[in-house]
Order: sequence, then structure tokens, then C-alpha cells
Amino acid sequence: MDQTYFTIEEKALVKQHISQLIAVLGSQVSSHDINTVHNIVKHGIEADYYKRDKHGINPVVRSLRTAVMLNQLIAPDRNMTIATMVYNLTRLGFVSEDEIGKIFGDDIGKLVHGLINVSRLYKKQAAVENDNFHKLLLTFAEDIRVIIIMIVDRLNLMRAINHHPDEKFVHDISSESRYLYAPLAHRLGLYTIKSELEDLSLKYLNRRVYNQIAAKLNETKQRRDNYVEGFIVPIRQALEKSGLKFSIKGRTKSINSIWNKMRKKDIDLNGMYDLFAIRIILDSKPENEKKECWIAYSIVTDIYTANVSRLKDWITIPKSNGYESLHITVKGPEDKWVEVQIRTTRMDEIAERGLAAHWKYKGIKSEGEIDQWMNNVREVLEAGSQGQMELIRDMNMNLYDKEVFVFTPKGDLFKLPQGATVLDFAFHIHTKVGSHCMGAKVDGKTQKLNYKLKSGDTVEIITSSTQTPRLDWLNLVVTSKARSKIKQAVNEVRQKRADIARETLQRRFKNRKIDCDDAVLSRLISKMGLKSIIDFYVDIADGAIDVNKVIDDYIQLTKPADTESQQHESAANFVLQNHSNDNKHDEDILVIGDNVKGINYKLSKCCNPIYGDHIVGFIASDGAIKIHRTDCGNVRHLITKYPYRMIKTQWSGKLGTQFAATLKVVGQDDIGIVSNITSLINKEGDTQLRNITINSNGALFEGYLVIGVNSLSILDALIKKIKNLKGVKEVTRSAH
Repeated sequence: MDQTYFTIEEKALVKQHISQLIAVLGSQVSSHDINTVHNIVKHGIEADYYKRDKHGINPVVRSLRTAVMLNQLIAPDRNMTIATMVYNLTRLGFVSEDEIGKIFGDDIGKLVHGLINVSRLYKKQAAVENDNFHKLLLTFAEDIRVIIIMIVDRLNLMRAINHHPDEKFVHDISSESRYLYAPLAHRLGLYTIKSELEDLSLKYLNRRVYNQIAAKLNETKQRRDNYVEGFIVPIRQALEKSGLKFSIKGRTKSINSIWNKMRKKDIDLNGMYDLFAIRIILDSKPENEKKECWIAYSIVTDIYTANVSRLKDWITIPKSNGYESLHITVKGPEDKWVEVQIRTTRMDEIAERGLAAHWKYKGIKSEGEIDQWMNNVREVLEAGSQGQMELIRDMNMNLYDKEVFVFTPKGDLFKLPQGATVLDFAFHIHTKVGSHCMGAKVDGKTQKLNYKLKSGDTVEIITSSTQTPRLDWLNLVVTSKARSKIKQAVNEVRQKRADIARETLQRRFKNRKIDCDDAVLSRLISKMGLKSIIDFYVDIADGAIDVNKVIDDYIQLTKPADTESQQHESAANFVLQNHSNDNKHDEDILVIGDNVKGINYKLSKCCNPIYGDHIVGFIASDGAIKIHRTDCGNVRHLITKYPYRMIKTQWSGKLGTQFAATLKVVGQDDIGIVSNITSLINKEGDTQLRNITINSNGALFEGYLVIGVNSLSILDALIKKIKNLKGVKEVTRSAH
């Protein structure tokens, strides 16, 4: 290997790190592995591929140090070690991914592929503070071990850049560590790494504050340790005397945690309540947990004065995430405040590994299935058993297989559902961008509207002022936003074209000196079988309807009828001759409950049941039973809310009583048609027209007829007869 490539200090570090790796890996790594990696790195340096980076950092020393830290902080692992050593030479093109797979095996090839994938993200220049970035990172990594390598490598880099001359480089690396790598380490249960990343980030981003807190802690370390031990002694003695089985720990917060607390509470270091923290973990049986926690609480507060306003009882009422613990703050010797946490072994297990994983307890955002998946990885890491990396290797990394994450050319990152297209993305950016979208450049290549996006794509939308949305675009999108915006845009375009066509028609009417009556025109449009006036005008704009023919048909429609003296008169002028003959209900037409008759009941006005309807009874608050049709909208609500007040009801089989039924009739607007309907009803022996309401609207009328009938079968027969009358468009039974 080129000896001029390393400084004297670096040569010593290389020897030291190689010895450390061989010692910690033991039989996992063979002499063939060592020689092969050595030769690849040596030839890479000689071929001038393995240069120092632009910040002056030696990549060989960095890779070796990262490999050592991986084996010491995580677990001894051959594959992660080799992948860490050869990844950069593969990324730089000295050796291909296929060659790495052939030389060292597919698993190492997979790790190298994941590391290269992730490195491409940084070329997108996306802000790591973006919530979607770490999701995309996990998607690209494909293997959780890739993320672990990156976290450890970042800690390695953070340790190496203290007092680095490039301040912007240090600032950027520190910001990434705080916003991306520390939270990922926290989620994986790598708490020591997480705390050090946060502390180093604070050190480089705000060195003055870091040094002040560090100096204060260093000044008082021995005294603080003595204080914590002295604080614990009487508690330990009292707990032992009580017969409780327990373990007890004391700790001081990390510098970053102290700084966060100082900012949040707006206090100085001396004013912190929980600079010191003690945790009492009881070995309790499930049935004794709460009782023994409160016994421990009583013991602690007998010894030290508690600040009752700071009591947090998450045992009586656990947090929604399952966290259980008693937190109290007491005044210890020298009037110093100390936080004491009391929980059982089970509660501690949940807090550390289960429902209330520590990262969630601290408020890091939850993401559904990834939470449980990350917990599984954490548990494997924390178990510390041999072969744990084998278990991690087999874990599924398809965490975000229902989403894609894409970049804009400026590095902004957006999340869309799996299957989203260029057109979806365009409407996601802005409605105007979507409406004028012609396609896109995806990673520099021109793609059509229907191109399905992949995670990591950089998308530049191509627009044209002449492009307008079309209904067939609905087949090219999957997001509800794009679909609604397309429909809205198409309707706006249709409305504009309809407005132009309306002006054209009005101008033609004026040219022929005809006053256009909207009611007559509506009748004409209805006669043409069109669903809406917009469709009518759009058809004119499309040339499907000839304007001159419309005017000719309009003139024809306004000519007087050829019949002798028959004149059109609105159905609204119809007057019903009142023949009141309301029959009271026979008290025995219903059987309520278990063949019980004669019970007070009312036929509900909301659905007006008649003989033959499927019915059910509801016991009202006044004791009366209200009878509803089973298809009544109110019944669904009543059954859900008051199922115990519903009562079986059926018709007794006794006929003769008339029931009021309401029919809605729509037909051509002429008093003659209404007269025909009423005449038909009056001719039926078992029916009686009790009331009629008519509303006229242009060429059509809408009427509501209240009819007395004996049964549902008679009503159904009457509806069929009315439907057969000339001019009747629709007959339906109404609830009211």
C-alpha cells in the first residue's frame, strides 16, 4: 500500500484499527477475507480512486474506524465490516456491485447496494429536516443494517470534525445528525449513540452553551456522584427494611437534555428540577404492582419533601401509549431537586421495549406500522445475543411500500401514494401546474403524463399555456386531490364554453327579432332529452346541435294548440274539492309484542306506515308505541341507540281502516293532467284523495298527493295506473 497516502498518525491508527477488528471478529473473519479486502483497498489507492475527500478526511481511516465502532457498539459482524470497507470503492466505480457479490457473497453485495442507493439521496440536496426524508432513506436502504452502518459512520464523523476549519461543513453535518441520525438511533434503541450525536451536535452548533454546561458538570462531577449516592442510601435502606425487592439507579441528564430543559423552562442550570434522576424498579407480582409502587412512593416522600405539584401519576391512569410510572420530584440534601421514577419490572419493560418505546415517550412522531417494526429491531439489538445481526438481516424493509417519495429540481421532497403519476404530482404542486401539464422530465428523461413515479425520482413538470384538462385524465391519476381538481377544471372549461354558446344563441334570437322565454326554452331542452342546460349549450359549442334548428323548434313550441278552445293552464291552479272522511284507526289492526292487542300506539309521521308495510314498534318516553316502517331512516338510529326499546309489531290481518299515504308525482305542467289523476283516484273504490299540493316549474309540475288507502297492495296498484297516464313522468311514494 502507498505509504505516502497516510500521515504518521494515520499509519498508527490503521494498524491499531486492523488489530482491533481481527480481535473482535475472531473466527468470523478468515485470512482470505482480510487479504482480499486489503488488496481491493490497496489497488484502489494505487489507481487513484480512494482519494481524501474535499474536507481532507482519509476514507480508509474513516472506514476502518467506523468498522471498529460497529463491532464494539453494535455487535461483531463480518458482513457489515466488509461492506463498510469496500462500499466507497464500489460507489466510485473501482469495483462493481456484481464483483463484490461474487467475491464476498450476495449479502455483502446487498449491503453495498443499499449504501450506494442511500448515497444518491444526498445528491438531491434535500433538506433532512423534511419529515419525508428519513422515510425515503429507509426505503432506499432496503436493509436496516445499512441504516445502522450510516448511524455509526455519522458518529465517527462527528467525533472527527471537532475544530475542523470548514465551519459550513461542520454546521451541515451537525444539523443532519440532530434532525436525522439522532432520531433514527433513538428509534433503534441505540441510546448511547443517540445521546452522543445530540451532545456533539450541540457542541458544534452552539459551542458556548455546550462548554458552559460541560464545565459546570465537570466542576461538580465528583460532588454530584457523591450527592446521588448519598441521596440513594436512606431510600435503599428503607426499601430493604420494607421487604420490597428492587433495583435502584442514579443518573445525570446529557448535556443536550439539560440544555433543552433549560430553554423549555427558561431556567439556569441551578434551577433545574431533574438535573438528578433516580429510578426505582420493583420486582412485583402483577396483582401487587400498584400497591407496592405507592408503598415505595410513601417511603421516598417520608424521607424527602415532595413537590406535590410535580407528581405525575401514570399508574392510576396510564398514558395512551401504555406508559406506566410514578414520577415525583423531591427536595434532597442542600435543597436540591431530584426526580424519582417508580415503576415495576413489567412497566419498565413496556417503557423501554414495548408500547411506550422510549423514542415515542419523548415525543418523536409515530408512523403506524413502522413503530412496531422498529421496536422489533430495537429488541434484537438490546438483547445482545450472538447472531443478532442474522435476525436483523432477515427483517422485512418494505416499510413504505404504499408510498413514493419524489424530489423537485430544487430538492423539495413530497410524498404521494404508490402508483401516483406525473399528473398526480403536477396537481400536488398546484392546480394551475396540473391543469397545464404536458409531461415531465424525470431524472433528466422526458416522460408522459401517465408515467408512474418511483421513490427518489427528481421530477420537473413541463407545462403549456395551450394545455387544458380533459375528462380522460381521470384514468391517469390515483390521488383524490388530482381527481377533484381535474373534475373542477373540466367543469370550469365547460362552463366557459357554455357561456359563449349562450351568448351566440341569444344573439341569433335577437337577429330574428324573437324574445326568448327561459321557461319555453327549458321545455324545449327537456323535450330534446338533455339532462342539463349546460349539456345543451356545450352541445351547441361542439356543433352537435344546430342553433338555427333550436330557434325553429322554439317557434314551433310557442304556436297555439290546434284543438278548438283548449288552452294551457298551469297545474298550480288546480283546486281540490274537499271530501273529508277521515276514518279512525281500528284499535285491533296491530299485534304488538307477543300477540298483545289493544295497546296505545301511533303511526309515525316520519314514514307514514300503511297496512302491508314491514313495521316495527318503538316505546316512546310517554309510554306510547310509535309504529315505523322498517326502512324508515329514523329506525336505523333508534335501533343503534335504544335497541332495548324496540318491540316486535305486525299487522293483525284485519282490513277496513284507511291509512294516509303520500305520493310524489312529476309530469307535464297542465291542469288537465292533474284532473286526469284525481279522476282516476276517485274512481277507485278503496282510495280517497285527501290533499294535493302543486308546484309549477317551467314545463314540468311537481305534486304531492295524500291518499287514503286500505293496504300497500292497493297503493302499489294505484301507482302503476297513475304512471300509465299520458304526461306523467314519475310517481314515487314519499315518506312525508
